Order: sequence, then C-alpha cells, then structure tokens
Amino acid sequence: MPRPLILLLACAALLAACGQPSAPTPAPDQASPPVVPTPAQAAAATTAPAVAPTAPARRATPTPDPRLPTAPPRITPGPTAAPFALQPGWWDGAVCYEVFVRSFYDSDGDGNGDLNGLIQKLDYINDGDPASRQDLGATCIWLMPITAAASYHGYDAVDYYSVEPDYGTADDFKRLVAEAERRGIKVIIDLVINHTSSQHPWFQEALRDPASPYRDWYLWSAVKPTYRGPFNNEVWHPSPVADEFYYGLFWSEMPDLNFRNPAVSEEIRRISRFWIAEMGAAGFRMDAIKHLVEYQAAQENTPETHQWLREYRAFLEAELPGTYTVGEIFDGDPTNLPPYYPDQMDYYFEFNIGAQALGAADVGLARPYLEAVQAANLALPFQRWAPFLTNHDQNRAMNQLDNDVTKAKLAALALLTLPGMPFLYYGEELGQLGLKPDEDIRTPMQWTGGASAGFTTGVPWRNPQPDYSEKNVAAQQDDPASLLNTYRELVHLHVATPALATGDFVPFSADSGSVAAFLRRAGDDLALVLINFGGEPATGVRLDLAAGGLPAGTYGLQPIYGAPEAAPAPLSVDANGVTGYTPLASLPARTGYIFRLAP
Repeated sequence: MPRPLILLLACAALLAACGQPSAPTPAPDQASPPVVPTPAQAAAATTAPAVAPTAPARRATPTPDPRLPTAPPRITPGPTAAPFALQPGWWDGAVCYEVFVRSFYDSDGDGNGDLNGLIQKLDYINDGDPASRQDLGATCIWLMPITAAASYHGYDAVDYYSVEPDYGTADDFKRLVAEAERRGIKVIIDLVINHTSSQHPWFQEALRDPASPYRDWYLWSAVKPTYRGPFNNEVWHPSPVADEFYYGLFWSEMPDLNFRNPAVSEEIRRISRFWIAEMGAAGFRMDAIKHLVEYQAAQENTPETHQWLREYRAFLEAELPGTYTVGEIFDGDPTNLPPYYPDQMDYYFEFNIGAQALGAADVGLARPYLEAVQAANLALPFQRWAPFLTNHDQNRAMNQLDNDVTKAKLAALALLTLPGMPFLYYGEELGQLGLKPDEDIRTPMQWTGGASAGFTTGVPWRNPQPDYSEKNVAAQQDDPASLLNTYRELVHLHVATPALATGDFVPFSADSGSVAAFLRRAGDDLALVLINFGGEPATGVRLDLAAGGLPAGTYGLQPIYGAPEAAPAPLSVDANGVTGYTPLASLPARTGYIFRLAP
C-alpha cells in the first residue's frame, strides 16, 4: 500500500478512538486570551490556602524527522582584518581578456576551439611589443574552465587534473603558458569547486556505496528537505539508484561538495598546487564562491564560507605565494562584497559598475555610473575590484546598446579609464552579438567574413552570429574608426599610463547630468577624463573640484585620446580647489576625451 494512504488511515483511526480533537494550542508567537475569574472564584482565592501553582500543560515541540540531515554546528567568525594593499605584482595596471577556449580558434578542424588554436592567436591579444597597435594589448587571459568536464561549458568537472580532451593536453597548456609569458601575458583559470559533475568518479562512488570514503564529500538526506534554493529553485534531487536525496544548488547534474569535510578542503589544496606549481597558471577565478558552505536553508554568504576562504588564502600565501585570485560574488548587490574583503581574495568582480557603465552609454545619464565607481572605491579600498561590461553569463554588451557602435565606444571608454583591473569578454571589442540561452552568448570568435567566421575549417560546435560577415577582425583590423581599434587604443593607454593603470579616482562635479568628469592621479602623472554620454551636445559645462583634489597651480591639457575641435582651456587650481572650470565650449554628443595634465 502506498505510504500516504497508510498514514491517512492511521490518522483516521486515531481520531475515531479519541473523539473530537481539543481546541488548538496557540502557536508560540500568538498570545492566549486572558482568563477572567468569576466572583465566586475570586472570593475562594482569597480564603483558600496557598498551594503551589500547577504548571500549565505545554505542547510538545515536534521532533524533527530523524531522516533529515542534522544541523551542523555554527562558527563564530573571526575579527575582520583591516583593509590592506596587495604586494606589487603583475596585476598592477593589468587588463584581462576572458576566453572561452571552445569558441576562440579551432586548430584541427573538429569544430571546437582548442589550446593550440589559442596559441596561434596570442599575437592578437598581445604580440609582446608595447609599441605595436596591431594587438589588443591585454596582459592577462582568464580561461573559462579547461578541465575535463561533462558539459560543453566546463563548469561541471569530471577530472580536475586533466585538460578537457576537446581542448588538448597538459603539454598544450604548458606551451600556452610559456608562449603567453613570452608576450607579457599571465594566464589565470576558472577554479570550479562549489560542485562537481554528477559523472565525477567521486560522486558516482558516493552514490552507489554508502560506505565509500567519498560519501561524505557530498550532502545527503533520507527524505527531501522542504527549503528551496536562492533562486527559488529545487536544490535537493532524488538519487537515481536509492531512496534518498542529494544537494546540488545549480542543477541536479552538479552536486555540491561538502566543505565541512577536511578531506574535501585538502583535495582543493592539492588541485591548486597542481595548476600553479606544476602547470604554471598564475591564479584562479573563483567560481560561484558565495555558495561554498551552506547552513541548511542559508545557501550564500555564510560565515562558514568566509572562514573557509580565509583559510584558503592563508594556504596560498604560505605554499603558493603570488597566486592571484578574483572572486565571483554574483547577485547585483554591491553590499555583499565588503564581507569578503580584504582577507579572502585579491580582487572581486564588480557587477554593478558594468551595469551602470552600459546604462550610461545607452540612456545618457552619468550620475549612476559615477556613484557606482565611488561606492566600489569606498567599499573595496586600494582598488581591489575588477570592473567589466559583460561576461559569459550575461547578454552581450552590443545587444544592450541597440547594436550601436558609438554607444559601444563610450562604454569601452567608461570601462578602461576606471581604477581596478578591467576584464574584457572575448568578441566585445568587435561588437559581437549574443542573447541567451548561454550557448548563444558564447558563440565562436569572428575572425573573418568567410565560412564559419574563420573560426574553423570544419563544422563549428555552434554557429557564429548572423552578422559575422560585417563584424569580424579582418573587417575592422585596418579601420582606424572601428570598435576594435578603439579598444586597442584604450587598452594600451590603460596599461602604459600610470594614472589610468593605478591612479586615484577623483570625481569632478559637473552641472550637466550627461557628463562624467574625473581625475586619475598617480604621483605626478595626471589624467582628466571627460565623457558626454548624452545624445545632444553639452555646451558650456562647468566643473567643480573641492580643495585638495589637485595641488594649486595652472595645468595645461594635452589630448591623449580623442581630438577636440578646439584646444582645451588651461585648468587653474587655487586654495579653494576648482570652481566653474569649462574645459571646452562644447562637448559633442556621445563623445569622450582623455587629457594628460601638465603644470
């Protein structure tokens, strides 16, 4: 007989034997109505001998189903460390280029991009010559997952120690690192440790053998817990081989690892040693890191996650010094970043700035963009944050900007003049399109207007975007007005100009809502950025700067990006700062400039 029917009949029999149920006991958070004595009761109470009051009957606390997981002990978080600057390193002034290897370049005609194809195209990213402008100029590459995985995207590892066979071999990766280093490029890789694939041998053994040492590497329940995930999604999934459930926050095919088990943490340290010490990676992008350690229904940003990350950072500093980490804490709420700072990772992706930079370029309002930058600088001092426009989880920038090249150039300027470590998503510099599903925001890089966009000689794993014949590297390579060459100019400026690479961010107040004006300052190197996001010229814009923003004096302005029709007015600074400064009589619509300031 089915279990629900048995329970129903048992309850019916119990009610029949005991008669009607008594009035329900109020819940603990509901007050009972006061009891008012009758006159006789009141009189008796004054003459009756005192007796010990009878304790009121208490409703028994329901016993949790013993088949549910036992609540783990909570921890007391340690004191928050004081903010600190990182040691000087290659990350100072770097610009990082995100690559999906499967979609970048196919060297063997099987339709999948591979590591050897990426090696062949390294000169496109950086040819090693600082004076060249035929390369993008990026000094870092972030590779989306390259370990053997069950899915095309790689975010469900089946072997953390092997390169995805579609991409090549361990020797291919080592050769990539060596060739990248020769060009001044560091290679960081995705470290996906919140979960494995359901096909990973660890999980398969744990699934089939409750006595396996890998059993406690995952989270199990004999019955399904009632809570759901942070996206109102199912997180407890039925086992395919037993009457039980396992926890997987993102998907049934991605079971979460149990980081309360010290053996799991030791394995992650072993994996980290392998990729840094043996394979030569420079660091890790930490995927989905806010979900690492759950406390039952609390499935993000838990104290246990913060503590684990502190211990992991201490391990890296002790055993793999110089390893770079950048964290993905993706929820659009910048207030969730500070608890991870400063002692858990080196840098943190700043999602809000990308949204505001795209919004400013699209609708023409500067203030939300400037406020987002100032908030990031305040929350994460010492510029330990990483701005970007979009990444592999978001609709591409060009789709959000109405496929408008002028807006895309503004967004590039708004990104590459900021503090922190900018990240660029491959193809963004071409204006490549892409709307979800995810496969369509990860389509092949568009190298030429020929067959399969020049990505492969075979059948591509995914078709390129329909407009690839107009938007490709070959078509934009020699056009000085192209989006590609705008990105090249801005990336090179960012890397080579100390003020833009590592300088302070000092905003001016402007009397136009469409204009962003800010100073970047690194010692004696000064740069003024002016951007009119609006669709109309901004005439006679006046700028103010509080005292202390610049030393007193008069500064000349030399254009280093953009060419205004008239020479800009000198900037005069006195003891009160700057009041009513008008650098140009008019700022054309959707135009921006960078000026170097010289006393």
